[in-house]
Amino acid sequence: MGQGRGFPAKHWTVLKILVGGMLGMAVAMGIGRFAFTPILPLMQRDLGMTHSVAGWLAGLNYLGYLVGAIVCTITPRILRYPLLGGGALLLSLATTLGMGLTVSPLGWGLLRLLGGIASAVLFIIISAEVAESLARRGYGHWFGALYGGIGLGIVLSGLIVPQLDWIGGWSVAWLGIGGVALLCALAGMTLGRTSDYSPSIVAESPDQAVGLRPILLLASAYFLEGLGYIVTATFLVAIIAATPGLAAFAPYTWVAVGLAAVPSTVLWPYLARRIGNRRALLAAYAVQIAGILVSRQATSVFEVTFAAVTFGGTFLGIVALTMAEGNRRMGKGGRRGAAFLTAAFSVGQMLGPVIAGVLADRQDGFALPLLLAAACVALGCLFIVADRRYPPRPSTAP
Repeated sequence: MGQGRGFPAKHWTVLKILVGGMLGMAVAMGIGRFAFTPILPLMQRDLGMTHSVAGWLAGLNYLGYLVGAIVCTITPRILRYPLLGGGALLLSLATTLGMGLTVSPLGWGLLRLLGGIASAVLFIIISAEVAESLARRGYGHWFGALYGGIGLGIVLSGLIVPQLDWIGGWSVAWLGIGGVALLCALAGMTLGRTSDYSPSIVAESPDQAVGLRPILLLASAYFLEGLGYIVTATFLVAIIAATPGLAAFAPYTWVAVGLAAVPSTVLWPYLARRIGNRRALLAAYAVQIAGILVSRQATSVFEVTFAAVTFGGTFLGIVALTMAEGNRRMGKGGRRGAAFLTAAFSVGQMLGPVIAGVLADRQDGFALPLLLAAACVALGCLFIVADRRYPPRPSTAP
């Protein structure tokens, strides 16, 4: 890729921008949003939290995510403010740490709501800034790796939460993972300062707005993906922890999710350049459906590992493919398109855990919620098939 001896300075600059963005994604999403999954069984064990309460807490987080995405969609001018990203980052850190400082369901709900808003704002800002910076330098094909930062945060939480639990239970787990998020944030900001670009978010003017029609079917499929995948994302560790003989293995399934997620954001876009965006998305959805169906009655280490790897290996790949496709279709309206797609996704995420949690308490298990989750993802495939705006041929990008 490079020229001459060693690693060219241009590569280092781009790599620092990318890694800084990945660390930001790890804080906002991998930890701020998904650390709830490995800590949930600890809260249920120590505090007697029901699946319904857990579902509502997750739903409030995704409601906040939806609010943040809608605000960014309707009023993209706020993305011009240079302090917005820093404020959202501080809010994400504060709400993660705050979860370990209260035993009030109302307090938890407020923290998850605010944390969701912070996650959405950071996701949109980081996605847009990194995408534009890489494209400007001719490295747009590196963009998918950005979302591997979410997988990195998942790996960190999966590895560290069991150790923190051993030290002091659910509360120390939240405080400790919040401290890890702070370290990642400091490292990300340090790397980010090495970039020499001014985000074009700041320079965007209202007359660049583009209609959303090109991405309506794409957003519909993305909504259904959000509705289906989130059941696994919220309850996977809790489901495995309640399976006889697998309780000790449960926290490490989240590590498997993260390890599969990190390379998926590179591998799925690579596949899309070979077989086309539509076929790659359909393949990712199909693999995810298979994992969800296996998780319904998983009773062995092999089965739960398969469920974890197929989930981790697809959900971020789907995010990367969908966001890249939306950016391609929207052109100069890419930031508004990213916000709209994020909003559609978050509506599904908000509804999924609430419905699944209530059904799990009533059905005394997750067999039905997981079946419905698989059906939602399958319905999303139909929207992908019906969408005629995908490129007719695979990309020739390197």
